[in-house]
Amino acid sequence: MLPARTLAVAPLALVILALSGCSSWGCTDTTAKRGKAGVRVQVVDTYGQRPGVTVEVVGWRLELHPQVPSEGDKVHFHYRFDGADEYSGRAVDVCAVDKKRVALGCQTIYSSEAWQQPDGALTGDGRLAVEHPEQVAGVLLIPNDQSYDRRTCDQDVKDGGGIHPPEPAGVGDQL
Repeated sequence: MLPARTLAVAPLALVILALSGCSSWGCTDTTAKRGKAGVRVQVVDTYGQRPGVTVEVVGWRLELHPQVPSEGDKVHFHYRFDGADEYSGRAVDVCAVDKKRVALGCQTIYSSEAWQQPDGALTGDGRLAVEHPEQVAGVLLIPNDQSYDRRTCDQDVKDGGGIHPPEPAGVGDQL
């Protein structure tokens, strides 16, 4: 039998070890599931909650970049964030897709990089470089918020772990 004093101190020692980062048995990493892409999406955080932000592609066209026309056609798109402010930093992936919704080029857009409009919306534009611009059939947004990706367990056992956003979309991904 263990003395009563040893039994009383053991739970305290385990708490100290766990808080000091000496134990990795509490750290787990998971990845959120990628949401359905669309022209207009409600932003979803890593926990599947909707923070009340909507993003929409309001238009797009193929055109030469005015400063580097020698690079050929780019996908010039315009977007709108509703329900976000310039400080919220919401971020979603935007992709040019072909007829089968296969990504031809993608990037992340941030509400903090958009311009405030009189109606409270934040609007902006961007350009996507794609290898075959003639194949572009549309521009889609992926609703997963990419603005916050906590450290992984491998990077920091003590403070890492938790749910991470899905990998950013890339060329060849089916959306």
